[in-house]
Amino acid sequence: MRKFLQFGLLFLLVTFGGASRDYVHAADAKPVSKATFAGGCFWCMQPAFDKLPGVISTTVGYTGGQKVNPTYEEVSAGGTGHAESIEVTFDPTKTTYKKLLNVFWHNVDPTTRDREFCDVGHQYRTAIFFHDQEQEIEAKESEAALDESKPFREPIVTEIVQATKFYPAEDYHQFYYKKNPIRYEFYRYHCGRDERLRELWGASSGGH
Repeated sequence: MRKFLQFGLLFLLVTFGGASRDYVHAADAKPVSKATFAGGCFWCMQPAFDKLPGVISTTVGYTGGQKVNPTYEEVSAGGTGHAESIEVTFDPTKTTYKKLLNVFWHNVDPTTRDREFCDVGHQYRTAIFFHDQEQEIEAKESEAALDESKPFREPIVTEIVQATKFYPAEDYHQFYYKKNPIRYEFYRYHCGRDERLRELWGASSGGH
């Protein structure tokens, strides 16, 4: 009997002791949230979010369309319904969704439909893909506030829609601005992105 009790006690310690450690580990896990945006060429959206404190990671890819596992060639051809997009993983204790929205707005031209700068097509539309009701409310509130204070006259045409499955882009697209800085800067300059952003936003273009 004593041996049985000792064995039972050992079993309980191993079983629930391990569960307790797992619980503590889960409790210690950092909170993580996601935000998804479309702002034209996804190469140009990644640097703005990468340097924002509280952002854990960014991934460029495709979302908002019908094709499963689309390729860059398929999306850029305009037949999948997807938009070039960026998924931002962030720590909500260090930054907020409102700050991410601010970065988004000041890095896009929200006045053009199915186009961003030199890139034309539905795949280059601007969009905010909300992940829950709270994000939807904040996104619509930010659009309404911007409509009252915007330094330009044109109406805002950016979509605010429910997030759907996000497909990461091919590896060579991830952090393109770091992997190919000369080509990236050449493209960005000749696409007129920064010039147009300054026209729209003035000193706050690309703002944080």
